[in-house]
Amino acid sequence: MGFLLLPDFPQICLTGAIEPLFIANWLSGSALYRWETLSLDGRPVSASNGTAIAVDAAASDDVRFDALFLLASFDVKRQIGDRRLRAWLRRVARHGAAMGAIETGAELLAAAGLLEDQPVAIHWDNLQGFQESHGGTRAVEQLYTMTPGRLTCAGGSAVFDMMLAWIRERHGEALAAEIAGHLLLDRIRPAETPQPVPGAVPAQAADPKLRQALALMEQSIEEPLPCPVIAERVGLSMRQLQRLFERALGSAPACHYMQIRLARAHALLQQTDLGVTEIAMSAGFGSLEHFSRVYRARFGLAPSRDRRQTVSAPTMRRG
Repeated sequence: MGFLLLPDFPQICLTGAIEPLFIANWLSGSALYRWETLSLDGRPVSASNGTAIAVDAAASDDVRFDALFLLASFDVKRQIGDRRLRAWLRRVARHGAAMGAIETGAELLAAAGLLEDQPVAIHWDNLQGFQESHGGTRAVEQLYTMTPGRLTCAGGSAVFDMMLAWIRERHGEALAAEIAGHLLLDRIRPAETPQPVPGAVPAQAADPKLRQALALMEQSIEEPLPCPVIAERVGLSMRQLQRLFERALGSAPACHYMQIRLARAHALLQQTDLGVTEIAMSAGFGSLEHFSRVYRARFGLAPSRDRRQTVSAPTMRRG
């Protein structure tokens, strides 16, 4: 199998993908899995943490794979426009390889037309941008997905779960559980496990009125509701809503609502090619001037200058 490493890929995901395979070989005493690491040109690739990783080969038609996994994280838009890469991915798939995508590697598989009508596990931080750019897929906010010939993973620790589930499918529960034990994992999380999102209010712990108010905000981003209207719809006075938000979230309803809208704008600016005006409208700003002023105050630069999701780009903190 092959692991194609794209610039600024997440190194933890490469470890999470390969280590379970190595342990499977070690425990079984046989080469159940063989793998190669690839880069676009055969040269070392810098991970997102700055470490330069040597690879075994360049991506080419000379090597055939049973499975190919794409690992990407930051600034994947640079590779999406590469016609030769998209065509190569389609050829690999036509030759019968299972195609896997880890973190934003799914952007490339989707751009190559290899995830049409497929469920795709997308990291919560990239979900809005992916949904906007790849409407022919079914983006899901879960740890990973496994369908015939396709695997997707949101990244991080979920890579261990996906690879262990894949091994379990091929070599049985006993081997997968033993590998998990060596990795000090007490279980293999199911694919549909929801992703933990920083700053999210746990459903079981949140006041029902708070959950209702937050849902109204999330559902009304393009056309924001006045906070008094939200209070009325959830059956509270404005003062009660204010106290509820400050007690549970540490901020006023209007401030929290603005953060939700800015989070959407930030994601769409960095992760899509939509125009700034269209993004401003989708985040509920009727005036481009107002949007630019608010965005600059929050992120320190104009929206038009925040169009790439690089390691050094402004971040949207959660929690």
